[in-house]
Formats: sequence, C-alpha cells, structure tokens
Amino acid sequence: MRYEGMVYRPPSEAGSLIIQATVGCPHNRCTFCSMYRQSRFRLRSVDEIKEDLAMARDYYGDSVRTVFLADGNTIVMKTDHLVEILRCIRQLFPAVERITSYGSARFITKKKPADWVALQQAGLSRIHSGMESGDDEVLRLQNKGVDAQGIVRAGQMIKDAGIELSEYIIVGAGGKTLSEQHAQNSARVLNRINPDFIRLRTLMPAQGTPLYDMFKKGEFKLLSPHEALAETRLFIEHLEGISSTLYSDHISNYWNVSGKFPGNKEAMLKQIDHALSLDEKQFRDPLQVRL
Repeated sequence: MRYEGMVYRPPSEAGSLIIQATVGCPHNRCTFCSMYRQSRFRLRSVDEIKEDLAMARDYYGDSVRTVFLADGNTIVMKTDHLVEILRCIRQLFPAVERITSYGSARFITKKKPADWVALQQAGLSRIHSGMESGDDEVLRLQNKGVDAQGIVRAGQMIKDAGIELSEYIIVGAGGKTLSEQHAQNSARVLNRINPDFIRLRTLMPAQGTPLYDMFKKGEFKLLSPHEALAETRLFIEHLEGISSTLYSDHISNYWNVSGKFPGNKEAMLKQIDHALSLDEKQFRDPLQVRL
C-alpha cells in the first residue's frame, strides 16, 4: 500500500482496505486535533488512486468486503472524481459490501443534495463525521468551522441521500465550564439528525495542539472520570425520538456504554449509574493515555 503520513481510520474500519484518496485534512485547524498537523493537504489524482486499487486487487483478489477512503475529509474531491473512484472499487471488488470516508459538516454542505445522491448511487455507503459537539460555544472553542445548524443541515443531507451516517461526539469537549450545555445541545442536534450511529470519544489533550496549550496554562479544565460519566449520562438522557445505535468504541472512554435507541436507553443510563457508584480511583487518570 502506498501511503503518505500516519494512517488514521475509525475503529469500525479496522478490517477495511484503506486507500489514500487525499493527504491530510483541508481544515486542519481544530484546536483539539493532532492527527494531520504534519501533513500539507492535497488531493491525489484519480489515476494514482486507481493504480492503488489495482495493486490491492492483485494482492487481495476478490476477498475485500469493506473499503475506507482516507485521509480526513476525502469528500472534498470533485463529485465526478469520487464517482469514478467508487465505480472502480465496485468493478474491481464486486463483492464489496461497504465503502466509507470521513466527512465533516463544513465540507458536506459544500456539495449539493444531488451530489450526495450520485455518490450513494455510485456506492458510497457511510460517512464518518466528527461533529464533536452540538453547542455553538463549544464548536467555536474547538474551531470546527461550522455551527450547530450547519451540522444539522449536513447530517440531514447525508441521511436524505440514503447514506449511513456515523456521528462522533467528544465527551468533555467543553471542559468543566461548558459541560452541561455541551451535553444537552449535542443531544438536541442529534435528535434532529437521527444518525445511524453515535460514537463517543473522551477528550484527551494532545501535545502540539492549541487546546493542549490552553490546558497547560489552566485556561481549559479537563473533566474528572465521574464528571465525564455524568456528562455522558446527561447527553444520553436528552436523546429522544431517534433510532440510532450508540457505541463507546474507543480506549479514551471511561466506560463501555452501548445500545440502540429507544429500547436500550434506560439500560445505558443504569450502566452509567453503576459506573458512577464506583470509586473514582478505579478509573484511569484523565491524563494517562495522551500525556
């Protein structure tokens, strides 16, 4: 596999063929994110991508079932170029069941609804979207480049096109000061979108990011394990009228809360109540993984 820079992909794409369609992230200014800090964003050519796909076909044969198009926000490619790539994947791997990519709201809304329909028809199955928060104040703190209404509009565009949507929420994204509004407003945004999946990540300041510098200066206060769990509980409590499946599929989280709405909601709240009853010393230190 030809690949420039570090490989990043969602945990659910662990078994996928990863093809680099773009290098880095076109935004690359989120205050919490260190993933593509060392990469200058660029689009790879369609011919180059098709060469990689052909090499993968020679190596794996027809065994490929899922494909992930990296890096961050590959969806910024021209729609007709993406369609050509998707059709090539379907041609080379006729048994493929899922083709996915990262896509944030800021860039999703740069395409027209008809573009997303065309991409779905060409074979795009799922978008992994890091909304991080549904609260405008937190979104400004995180420098996401989009507001809550933009996130709603983007999510609805994807869903209307018949593409699966996996939305990512960062527990603790607003620190101690904005915790309550972050939880409640994130739930309200997701209630309007009704994504297929909601995935939780817990904030861990990454060295080399503006948020890390704020944390070191005492300008941003991390949540303790119990505070993070309480925020998660408040978030889940305010999720209403959706049929999404929630996952805590990441090492950053303090507790593995998962289930499908609406049926498993009360069970998830009880899981968190149990976690909150445990001594906080049983959980990892908030700084353990990153620092």
